[in-house]
Amino acid sequence: MKIKNKFTFFFLTIKIIYKIENLRPNKNAQMTLDHKTILKIAYYIDDLQNLAGFREIVENGVKVDYMTPDFPSLSYPNYYSLMTGRYCEVHQMTGNNMWDKDTMKEFLIGTNPDSRLPMWWDGSEPLWVTMQKLGKRVYMYYWPGCEVTILGVRPTFCEEYVYNPSEKNLTDSMESALNMLNDKADMAGIYYEKIDVEGHHFGPRSPEIQRAIRSLDQAFQILHQKIKEKNMRDDINVVLFSDHGMTELKWMEKVIELDKYIDMSHIVKMMDRGPVVSVWPKQDKFEEIYQNLSSVDNMNVYKKQEIPHRFHYKNGRFVSTLTLVAEPGWFITENKAKLPFWNNGTEKAVGWQHGWHGYDNEFMDMRGFFLAQGPDFKTNFRAGPIRTVDVYNVLCKALGIEPLPNNGSWSRVECMLRSSAGAVRAALIYSFLLLLLLLPH
Repeated sequence: MKIKNKFTFFFLTIKIIYKIENLRPNKNAQMTLDHKTILKIAYYIDDLQNLAGFREIVENGVKVDYMTPDFPSLSYPNYYSLMTGRYCEVHQMTGNNMWDKDTMKEFLIGTNPDSRLPMWWDGSEPLWVTMQKLGKRVYMYYWPGCEVTILGVRPTFCEEYVYNPSEKNLTDSMESALNMLNDKADMAGIYYEKIDVEGHHFGPRSPEIQRAIRSLDQAFQILHQKIKEKNMRDDINVVLFSDHGMTELKWMEKVIELDKYIDMSHIVKMMDRGPVVSVWPKQDKFEEIYQNLSSVDNMNVYKKQEIPHRFHYKNGRFVSTLTLVAEPGWFITENKAKLPFWNNGTEKAVGWQHGWHGYDNEFMDMRGFFLAQGPDFKTNFRAGPIRTVDVYNVLCKALGIEPLPNNGSWSRVECMLRSSAGAVRAALIYSFLLLLLLLPH
């Protein structure tokens, strides 16, 4: 029988609220390399003692101390940093909402038609595109960007992104992805954002989040059982990581209203609201706007060329002439009156959001984490801190493919892999199962 290489890539992206603190891995153990599938997941959790689905992964694999996101600590920039290994200023996905001053086009988080234009996505090649170029079959579920033609390539199958998919969407996608792994898929990915939505609405420490996490854990218990039933347990690497964290927000109490400090008619374009805001003042009003905003408390204002180098942000094509960065817990907007409100069932209007991210990526609440379990990874192993851009190299190594030039550090991640990881691929039939969970801190 002719043996061929088979990669399967299964993403599950979910945003959660907590850090893993209470489970402590034991000493290292050896594992064999007879494997065919990798599962990757990203998330934030505090206490796993009563979360059997997550605990199974933690107790039998690798845990890093924490993972620092790329700046800004928003979703789309870090989706791409995870999948390219590159800083935002390199892959060009510099925000959830962007503006191109040359074409006057807008990128808006969600399903805005102009957001599908290749101009936003072609700055770098994400891993799923690389796999597709290698002739592998990629199945993706709700993953932002899978519906876009990137560098002339689309995945074999894309279930397009929908806002806040249901738990049934999640479990059905898991079942479908596993079936595809045993059939014709080489890579499969799932994105699920319910916990992030709950975190934004109710706050990262809310009872609603705790319930959502318990439901997610039940889904993982089912996933583990399905993997065992399909005799894939010894062939799967499970990798869990987040795109960013989340912090509590009282945005009606800590709001910076820009129209109190500047004449908004002097602004050509303003994109986004929240921790990071992009502003393009009229050229003849630039210095006036800059000086006025520089005097505002609880935020920093940067001219493009003066953005700190550590952000790896200022060289981005879509970066504005002025970038406003709020202090943790503060929220920037034009005016409170223009903020949406969320009706909590009483006559009193309350802030629609109680959790947020996007702040300075070194702020502790923005930290994510990384867990991994499977044949390519050590067992009961605690690794030091890593960064979002490091994940790409781990995936490429486990897949046995040559990584494209990137900003990640191999020295920060090689300790978690078995020395034989990625070796002798030609002699194996294997898959890559990836679940990516995006969770608030």
